[in-house]
Amino acid sequence: MSLKKASIIIILILLVDQISKIYVKTHFMLGEDVAVFNWFKILFVENNGMAWGAKLSDFLPFMSDRTGKVILTSFRLVAIVGIGYWLITSIKQKGSRLLTWAVSLIFAGALGNIIDSVLYGVIFNDSYGQVASFMSEDAYGTLFHGKVVDMLHFPLWNGVFPEWMPFWGGEAFAFFEPVFNIADMAISTGVGLLLVFNKKAFPKSSKIETQNSPIV
Repeated sequence: MSLKKASIIIILILLVDQISKIYVKTHFMLGEDVAVFNWFKILFVENNGMAWGAKLSDFLPFMSDRTGKVILTSFRLVAIVGIGYWLITSIKQKGSRLLTWAVSLIFAGALGNIIDSVLYGVIFNDSYGQVASFMSEDAYGTLFHGKVVDMLHFPLWNGVFPEWMPFWGGEAFAFFEPVFNIADMAISTGVGLLLVFNKKAFPKSSKIETQNSPIV
């Protein structure tokens, strides 16, 4: 795959991701939801940290939320440069089409969430109890302190853990509970492709390893 085609894939994913986020942000109040099907809802939530809503301050109590947010966003910026270098190198070295697809998806997803983290705090006002405005003069945060917008929710099954189960017995349980976005889907799909089709993604590496392995 050429760099041009990879760029088109990245741009398309970014457009869908950002358009969906901006639409939800400017049409929903925080926590508002719309049921599309019984098993699929558009639910507006905001993620201030890492996956599953975790924050660096959860693991490092001495660190403030704001400092943790800056460190996390800075790490994401460094990571996206590394992913971009990996993508360009893979294309120049004529890596497999599957590898280019996977890295393009990961790059697009990572960049989509970085845009939220870096810019959303200065281009939107708050969504608590109101629908936010785009390019508001009353921004809810500052540069590098934006929140990632999530909206895709798939409550496939709701139930209660059996009473005999240790720790969680009798508690309500929902599958699938996490709320995510298009960027998250792109990252998960890219990583999944690399894990499931590892040999197809890295055919040359696999061939070299086979040739160099000792014959038993």
